[in-house]
Formats: sequence, C-alpha cells, structure tokens
Amino acid sequence: MSAQSAAAAASTAAPAWRQFTFFDVVPVKDVHDLGSSPEIFQKTLEISTITSSSAGPVVADIHGSVYLLNRDFEMVRSWIAHTGGRVTHMAERKGVLVTLGEEDSARYPFLKVWDLENVDKKTGTPTLLRSTKVQGGNRPHPVSTIALSATLAYLAVGLGDGTVLLFRHFDQSIFSGSTSLTALPKPRVIHESPTEPITGLGFKEPSEESPNIHLFIVTINHVLCYQASGKGSGGTPAVVDEVGCGLGCATMDWRAKDMVVARDEAIYICGTDGRGACYAYEGAKAMVHTHLNYMVIVSPPFSPSASAASATVRNFVAKSAGPNGEITKVTVFDLENKIVTYSGTFTEGIREVVSAWDQIHVLSNDGKLNCLKEKPMSAKLDMLYRKSQYLLALNLAKTQGLDEASIAEVHKQYGDHLYAKGDYDGAMQQFVQTIGYIQASYVIRKFLDAQRIHNLVTYLQELHSMGLANSDHTTLLLNTYTKLKDVTRLDSFIKREARRAPDGEKDELPFDLDTAIRVCRQAGYFEHASYLAKKYERHEDYLRIQIEDAGKYKDALTYLRRLGTEAAEANLVRYGRAMLDNLPEETTQLLIDICTSLVPLTIDTDDQRSPTRQASVGGPSYLSYLALNRSAQPSTSEPAPPSSASIATAKPGDPISAKDSVHDTSRTSTPPPVPASASAVPTSAVSARPRRRPSPRQYFAHFVDHRAQFVRFLETVALRRWGQGLDTAPGSILVEQDPGADEQSELRDQAAVWNTLLELYLPQPDAAAVNGATSGEDKALELLERTDLPYDPTHALLLCSSRTHTTGLVLLWERLGMHEDVVRFWMERARNGDKQASNEVVKALAKYGHDHLGLYPLVLRFLTSDTALLTRHTNDVRHILEEVRERGIMAPVSVVQVLSRNDVTSIGLVKEWLMARIAQSRDEIDMDQRLIDSYRTETEAKVRQVQELSDPDHPRVFHVTQCAACQGQLDLPSVHFMCNHSYHQRCLGEHDMECPQCARAHGVLREIRRNNARLADQHDVFLAEVREGGFSALAAGFGRGVLNVSRAEDAGA
Repeated sequence: MSAQSAAAAASTAAPAWRQFTFFDVVPVKDVHDLGSSPEIFQKTLEISTITSSSAGPVVADIHGSVYLLNRDFEMVRSWIAHTGGRVTHMAERKGVLVTLGEEDSARYPFLKVWDLENVDKKTGTPTLLRSTKVQGGNRPHPVSTIALSATLAYLAVGLGDGTVLLFRHFDQSIFSGSTSLTALPKPRVIHESPTEPITGLGFKEPSEESPNIHLFIVTINHVLCYQASGKGSGGTPAVVDEVGCGLGCATMDWRAKDMVVARDEAIYICGTDGRGACYAYEGAKAMVHTHLNYMVIVSPPFSPSASAASATVRNFVAKSAGPNGEITKVTVFDLENKIVTYSGTFTEGIREVVSAWDQIHVLSNDGKLNCLKEKPMSAKLDMLYRKSQYLLALNLAKTQGLDEASIAEVHKQYGDHLYAKGDYDGAMQQFVQTIGYIQASYVIRKFLDAQRIHNLVTYLQELHSMGLANSDHTTLLLNTYTKLKDVTRLDSFIKREARRAPDGEKDELPFDLDTAIRVCRQAGYFEHASYLAKKYERHEDYLRIQIEDAGKYKDALTYLRRLGTEAAEANLVRYGRAMLDNLPEETTQLLIDICTSLVPLTIDTDDQRSPTRQASVGGPSYLSYLALNRSAQPSTSEPAPPSSASIATAKPGDPISAKDSVHDTSRTSTPPPVPASASAVPTSAVSARPRRRPSPRQYFAHFVDHRAQFVRFLETVALRRWGQGLDTAPGSILVEQDPGADEQSELRDQAAVWNTLLELYLPQPDAAAVNGATSGEDKALELLERTDLPYDPTHALLLCSSRTHTTGLVLLWERLGMHEDVVRFWMERARNGDKQASNEVVKALAKYGHDHLGLYPLVLRFLTSDTALLTRHTNDVRHILEEVRERGIMAPVSVVQVLSRNDVTSIGLVKEWLMARIAQSRDEIDMDQRLIDSYRTETEAKVRQVQELSDPDHPRVFHVTQCAACQGQLDLPSVHFMCNHSYHQRCLGEHDMECPQCARAHGVLREIRRNNARLADQHDVFLAEVREGGFSALAAGFGRGVLNVSRAEDAGA
C-alpha cells in the first residue's frame, strides 16, 4: 500500500480527535535564579542530545561533555565523554549509559559504555567500561539512531548509509571482568539499504505471547522486523509495512511492544506481524516521543494563519497582537483512548522533548524549559463528566491503572447519568460493574422507586453470583421472581452450585439458604423450598415444608427413614401427630422401628401399598396424663405388626394430599431431582455401631384419636424391646439388649407402656357394652393377673376405680393386701342396692378372715345393720359368732355392744351363744382362782425356807448320802451346800464356793437382773416398747423392776 492511499484510508475511516486539556504548561526555573531557566539549558544551541535515565536526565553537548542532572535540573556530575568531538546519541538501561560520538582523533564514530552507579575515585567521573569504534564498512558513515534492549543483551546502531549493526551479548561483554576497553563482540550487519537511511530502531521486549526479542528497523520508506533471539533468529529482516518516516519520527510505544511511525498524513502502529492500528492526524511532524501511555508529536516550525485547520493555531493567532513569526505546535495524544490530551504552541521552536520524573519536559530553542504537568485524575474525570464522556472516562481510568474502587466510581457516575436519561437497562449495566464497591442499597433504592423490577433482578442476580448478597438481598430477589412468576429464572437461581472454597474451608453458597427457603415457602413455591432443603440437608425445613405446607406425608415418611434413626427420632417428636393423622399405619410402623431396633433404619426398594387407613372408633381422647376428655369407648387392638422392623410402607410417588404447591398447575419447569448421591437409598440393613433406643414415652401424646394404632405401638414395643406380652411367658422370647440403655430409665419406660396399655384396655365407665369393650376388659384382667409385667399397681388401682372395673379392682386390693377395702367395697355395693354384694362380703370374710381377725367385727356390724340383711344371713351371723367364740376374737361385752346398737338383732339370736360364753367365763374364773391359790401356797413355802436359811440359830441337818456330782456314796471329806446338794471334796474344784448345779441357774438370774438394771436407764428403748406394745409392755416393765421406787431413788441419789 502506498503512503498516499494509506493516508486517504486513515483520514476517511478515523473519526475526528476529541480534544481535552489534561496538561498544564508550567515553566521550570533555576533554583538559584527564579527569573531564568536552569543554567544547563541556557546554552541550548550547544546541546546535542538529551535522554532520560534511572539516575536523572542526561544532557550531552557538542563539545563531547555529558551532564547528569538532579530533580531540580542542577548538574550533579559532568565529564568529557568524547574528547575533541561531540556526543550524538545516548541510551541508558540499568545504570549503564551508552554514548556515541565523534572525536577528532578518528574517522569513525566512537561507542563508549559508562557505569553511572560506580564513580572513579581519582577523576570523580563514572567508570568507563568499554570504548570502541563503530565501523560498518570501509567508509565512515554517521550514526543516525541507536537502540538498547532493556536487559542490555542487545545494542543496535543505525547508520546513515542504511546499515544496521547489532551487538549481541552486550551485557556479558561489559560485565565479563575484562580490563580491555575494546572487549566488545564484533557487531553483525543485519540490514543494508544504501538508498534508505535508518531513521528509527527499537527493541520489542519478550512477553508471554512472544518470548523472543525482535528489533524494529525503520527507514524512510519501510518498517522491518528482525528476530534477535530465540528459534529462527539471525535471518533477514522482514518488511512489516511499506510506510517509513523521517528521522526522529519513529519510536517504540510505552509498552515496548509495537513501533510507532509518525507521518504527515497519519500515525501508524506496526507490530511483528504487520501494520496494526492507524490513526489519522494530518500535518507535518518533526519529532515523536512516548511518555507512559501518551504520545508527544512536535511539528516543524510554521507560520500561523487565522484560517489554519487547527483550532490551537487559530487561537494563537487570535491572541497575538503583533506580527506572527514561526511557531511550533506540540500535541499530546492518548492513542488508546483516541483523544488529544494537550495541544499548544511554542514560538521559539522545540529543541528536545524529554521525560523526567514522570513528567513531560519541553526544551525550546531559546533555552526555556517547560513542564507539561498532568492534571490529577479526579480533575480529568470531572472534565469528562461535564461533557458526558463517561465511556471515555472509563477507558481513561483503566488506561491510567486506577484501582477497582475508582473504576467502580466511574461506573456509578455513568449509571447515574443513564438513569437520569431514562435508560434503565444501560444504567443497570453500569451499576452491575460497581458491585463490591458501591453500597447495594444505593442501587436497589433507585430501581425500587422506579418500579424497574426486571433491571433489579439483573442486579440482584449479579450480587448473588459474586457472593456479596445478604439475606435481605436474597429475600428481595426471590420476591421479584415470584411477583414476576418467572419460574425458569427461579429454577436457575436455586440450582446454582456453591462456590468452591480453598482447602479446609466450607464451600460458600451464592445466597442465604434460610432466606431462600423461607421466601419460597411464603410465596407458595413449596417444591423449590423442599428442593433447597433436601439438597443442602436442612432436614427440619424439608419436613416442615412437606408436612405443613405441601401435605406430602409419604415423601416426608420416606425422607425420615433416609435420615436415620437419630434424626427421625427428633423430628417425629415434632411432627408425629400430623403424620399419624394422615398415615397412621405407616407412621406407627416407623415409630415401632425407631423404638425397638438397634440398627439403622432401611427402606424396602419394592414400594408397597400402605394398608387402608382404618377409622378410629375411639373418642377424642383417653389418656389420663393428657388431661383430656374420657368419653370414648375402647377399640379392639390391631393385628400383630410385621415381624421385620425395617419395612417401609410409604411410596414416594403416590399423592396423599391435594394440598400441593399453588403454582403446580401453571408451572413450565420444575426443579430437577436431587443428585443421586443425595437420594441414594440403601436396599438392605447396613451394620453400624449400636445406638441407644429412645424412650417410647415421648411419642405417647401423638396418638390422640388413634387408639388402635396406640395399642399396636405399645404392644409391639413391649414385645420386641423387652420380650413382654400378654400371650408370652416370661423369658420365652429372646430380645437384643441395648448396651447403652439406662436400667432405671428402661424400668420407667416399661411401667409407662403397661400402665398406658391398661388404660387403653379398660373401657370408659359410660361406654356401651360391645365386643371390643369386652375384649379390652379381658385383656385388662389378664394384664392385672400377670405378676411378671411391670405395671404400677397404684396407677392400676386408680384406673380400675375410675373405670369401675370391679374385677380388676378386687384383684388389685387382694394383691396389695387391702382385704378390708375389699370387704368395705362389697358393703358399699350392698348398701347401694346390690343384693348379691352381701354374699360377696361373707365370701370375703371366709377368704380373708383367717389371717385378718379384725374383719369379723366389721362384717358382724354390717350384717346386723339391716333387718333384710340379717334375715338373709342369719345362719352366717351364727357362724360368725361361733368363730368369734372359738378363736376368742371379741369379748362377749364387745359382741353385745355391737348387737345392741340398734333394734335389728333379737336376744333369741344370741341367747345360746351368750349362755355358752358365760359358762366358759365361769370355768375360766374358777381355773384362775385355783392357780392363784397354788401360787400363794408356793410363795409362802419359799418365804419360810428363806427365813430358815437366814436364821443363824436354826441348825441345818443334811441327810444326803450321795454325791451330787459322781452319784457315789458320800464319805468324808465332803462339802454340803444350803441348797441341799452335797459333794465329795475331791469332786469340787479348789476354788468352788458355789454349788455347781445351782451356779448356772443363779448366773442366768444375775445376768437377767444386770440387763434389767442397764435397760432401766435406757428410757428411749422403754418408750419405744410402750408405743408398740401398750399396756403389756408397761406391765412387763413392772415385772422387770424397771419402775421400782427404790431403783428410782437410787438413780436420784
């Protein structure tokens, strides 16, 4: 493509450059003389070149000297680099300065390498590392341009005859430690074009896309690219564009990636593969310079005209009062954003443009140094905001490398602008970019006020996708979905997977799970709510939805079995009643499995039809501990449950209730099933560590209005858990023991189960007599007769009393030894008009009277309390009186008192009994009188004997002829005791002073007396005996001498 066609294409395709003033011109003054420029630039005409370096600006003059400047543009260090000549070019990298210049002593240019960081101690100048001639052929040619790679590995030198010399391994040679100044590698001629001088050189640094180093070569007509490193390097430079430029109009862009070529008609960007972007900008160009992302173009001097195409020139003419001389125009471009950031004129021409201390400095030919000071980013953005250039502001912020928060602020400004114009969709696109930096409430309030729900949904979705939403945002988003009835987007939202978290951390959900479940429930989207609860294992929420909202009780039952015993146990405490109301048989079976099985719950893979629900024939309540009404009749117990504890009767696919989601009929899509890993159901029991079975008592209250199921539950639990049943003998069934069970707790559970069963078996007192009631009574009686079943007798007694179960009541009284209560019960029944009750009283007396003599007076008083009773039981009364007489149960006086308390009993009934009793009493009196006389005679004989023994004047004659010990003939020496016992002296011990035969009896008596004396001081023991024995204990005390007056006096002394 020719230069003219390229220029035409650029001018027609590219839009006009937008112009802004992002730079202010600030003159740079000398620190010692504020009225003039820095001293170094006052001789501008002698300056040959200027370059920037890491140490500061470096200035060279036509006398071969080099000057290093500081931030105030004061000379820090100077030295003569090229003696007797001038410095033509300089380049610096990593503190190494390369100078090319001419010297009088040589025809060829000299190349010298200086170390700016190390100073020669003798001269005070930077260390000279290398010095050599640059010779490209037999004839010398001036150097037109140079380029130094960022790593110092390559140095390229362009000559005026079109030759390009390349020094390879340049860094290795200068740091090799060689003391020879000429120890540089021989340069290689990589390009020759005798008719096209070299006008620009630049190295493309390696990048991730292209790890090789390339050298751009610019002539007046071509742009070429040479691969300097990597595979395929060393070949012939390839032409990448047919457009060249003049000297000073080619430079590398700020990223050192492409070559920028400035021509009169346009600006071209050339890459290694060919021409890239092209920017139309007409006008002569004398110099091009890159500063950060900006490009500075300096035009050659020209005469201004009021009719010039440039507004900058026209403004200059308008402001000038006198004749106008030549001016130079300086323009700063931002090529990436396609704007002109500065355009100004200089009357004295431009000598050099240099970047120093992150600012652009322009040196005029008259020695004035001006700094193009860039305005703050905030000022530039405000300028763009005022002109509504928000897209440009965004691009500028990104180009300038602002942080994300600052860029988000630009998006906010742009969004506010679009919102004010009514472009809500565009505004929302901008506000989405501010998520994480701008308060979400700021955006939400805007679109809530404008009722732009669709746009609000977009923002809230992005907020959730970035994990920055809170529960309020989730609530708002789900409410918008439900308000718009957008089921598809609702499905997509709730199916969104959690973001993967770093190792060791929990995956983060893109929304607040509790809020999502709650809002879906409130809006009637039960399937969505249950999907979330099931997927994220919110078991209580899932069951609450299925039971309370959707009415899918079979699904809930199946889910309970999947959860396992522990979770099912806890949830059934809450939902057991609702489950029993809708699935009584299946729920009962599940409760039985939980309370009896020690292995995890399992589900049968073959879904079975659940048994037909049986209507409850019981009343609304029946349990005493529930404090509810007792007005229902009992029902027969259900058949025995299946023997397997792991069969589920619930079928997940069968509908159980018409209470489905309110949106089921209008839905276009539904949530997908839970992943297989979450819904896998075991097909057989899996061995696991034994668990502790729960107490069945916590489920009792759920069986209100389900009497038959309650009976089945209790009977099955008792049989499987403890091996107890009405039809089983103790120990006939082996049951698996719970190793973690508490023995006391198990005993309480057993008592509670059997107490409740007894209550269920017993009919209500006002219930009609039906077959079921009769069967219940039989079972209750059978239960009461079993002594091995651990029911509470007291509780059973209260139940039988409240239910008027006579047989059971009597049985319990007998078992508890409450025989008098049995007798009194029948007495009360007889008084209430039951004629057969009096017979039961007589039978009870015959049954219990042998061991309980106190019943005879009670029954006797009862039978003689009424004439009719006495008439029917006259013989029984005579028999009772005979028993009383024979066994001495009552004194005659007591019998007479009982019979004479009313006019019912006649004297003729007891005449014979009284006569017999009087005769017996007389015989007893006579016997007692004879005993008294004999006791008196014996006492008088003993008294006389004592007197004789105690009288010393009354001799004692012994007539004993046998030894009391050996029964032999008594001879001398012998020993006689006053008790009439005699012994051989040899038959006695040496120290026996007492009759051996009487000593034992005397010792017992003495021991008894000592004990009585000791007990006389133990008053608490005596009082306890009196409380227990009454008068008999008091009389025994007198007999033992405890209450003797003399002993009391001794105690007082």
